[in-house]
Amino acid sequence: MKFHIPVKVFDEKDCVKKHSGELATFGKKALIVTGRNSARVNGSLDDVIEALKNENVEYLLFSDVEENPSVETVFAAAEKYRTECIDFVIGIGGGSPLDAAKAIALALKHPETDLAYLYDKERDPSALPVVCVPTTCGTGSEVTGVSVLTRHDKKTKISMVHKVYPDLALVDGKYLESAPQSLIVNTSVDALAHLYESVLNAKVNDYVRMTACAGLKCWAKTKDVLSGKRERSEEDNALLMRSSLFAGMSIAQSGTSLPHALSYALTYDLKMPHGKAVGCFLPGFLAAAPAEQRDELLKLAGFNDMDDFSAFISELFKDIEVPEEELHRAGELVSANRAKMESASFFVDDTVLDNILQSRGRFHNHGDGSMVDC
Repeated sequence: MKFHIPVKVFDEKDCVKKHSGELATFGKKALIVTGRNSARVNGSLDDVIEALKNENVEYLLFSDVEENPSVETVFAAAEKYRTECIDFVIGIGGGSPLDAAKAIALALKHPETDLAYLYDKERDPSALPVVCVPTTCGTGSEVTGVSVLTRHDKKTKISMVHKVYPDLALVDGKYLESAPQSLIVNTSVDALAHLYESVLNAKVNDYVRMTACAGLKCWAKTKDVLSGKRERSEEDNALLMRSSLFAGMSIAQSGTSLPHALSYALTYDLKMPHGKAVGCFLPGFLAAAPAEQRDELLKLAGFNDMDDFSAFISELFKDIEVPEEELHRAGELVSANRAKMESASFFVDDTVLDNILQSRGRFHNHGDGSMVDC
């Protein structure tokens, strides 16, 4: 068995300021990669800038990362800062800025990087050092080597083949304080999907089970916050971040499976938030898993059974509508990908895949059959 997490993690309040000295070990000039607004609102950008100034580290700021970052954005950043003698890259935000930061660090290290480079396993995978400061509780990108990028030429999202693990992750639940409930729900369901997909995976091992079970226990303590039964506390924010962190450790070993693969078409075509898109397929995926294993995993996350879980997800995402043709496209993309069809720990053929798409525990057909409510 193999367990590879080459990331130094600090998980505590005010860790960016407390461990500013760690940043100085990566060089004298940093490129900060983030989105347009949230890092300013939640205070994470100010904390990072203050930490850099305290250590006399220069910085440049690239704040044009969009949701579901494209390869074009990565190349635009690399071209803009290629001559700036950047020593390391700091990603601040959710999965989009963190994934973009990894790809930009690779592109800055190799001036010849182009689209083919990102998807050529034979090319040098080394990158500039990367520091990640997550501000959402879903991606776990701060402890994975994966960078998922939008490919407009293929109208979907595809991970680059090179693994770029962050060197340092600074995880602080306080950055969730200003996050809207919708963001907390979407990203937390993404973390839950990571936990379930990593265990119900052909590549699962005892280390994955260890981190996934720890993550599910953390996640269960916040379930009532997601459903709106109680207000979110400082402790909840820390637990939400920690469950995402454990989920990232889990998928770093075994990867994701069918719910994520199916979600990409919905994210691209319908501009649906990633967590919602994954949540559409998560109940059907669990329903297809071996009952004994599934029931144990449900209980770890605080659910009584499949009905309880399906009702919970349906209540969270009752406003989603997915056209039948979109479900068909999602299914076609995955059915054509042999590796994804074989990624689950249980047998999946086109019939099982269709059941996941059309699960009655998740989707409810309108009378005319034209739309599917999620």
